[in-house]
Amino acid sequence: MAFSFNLGTPVNTALFLYILYSVQRIIFPSTSKPKTVPNEFKAGYSWLPKTHPPTVLFKVYTPKTLEPFNGRDGGRILLAINGTVFDVTAGRNFYGPNGMYGNFAGRDASRGMAKQSFDLEMLTPVDQPLDKLEDLKPDEIENMKGWIDHFSNKYIICGKLVENDAI
Repeated sequence: MAFSFNLGTPVNTALFLYILYSVQRIIFPSTSKPKTVPNEFKAGYSWLPKTHPPTVLFKVYTPKTLEPFNGRDGGRILLAINGTVFDVTAGRNFYGPNGMYGNFAGRDASRGMAKQSFDLEMLTPVDQPLDKLEDLKPDEIENMKGWIDHFSNKYIICGKLVENDAI
């Protein structure tokens, strides 16, 4: 089978001219300046963001001091799992007042996360001692640890949860 290249056909001629044009653009790129400045750079460019995120301090919380951070009135949303307090404000759709996990906002969510239950009876009243979680099965503890890993990679750790009388 012999291969022949014939510039006499219109398709071959068009492809040959396109290849020549492309090679010429690569070897001799255009150095002319644009006629107009792009809109996004007219006022100058800054790497600084428009606003900085609020500073998050690592604090010690009790069930009573954690409770106000339930996301109502657009405020911050914090929740605790096994003594670690996470700022989950970025997940307002999930943890806010109308979210699927909204009952965990401002509370210790350890038992609920371990048991995969969003029921209110999973929550220890804020005036009671912290849930020691002693009756959890090994698979429930592993489940809770999985949630801690997930939250640690996704949200800011902003404190630790201690007993009400510890502060």
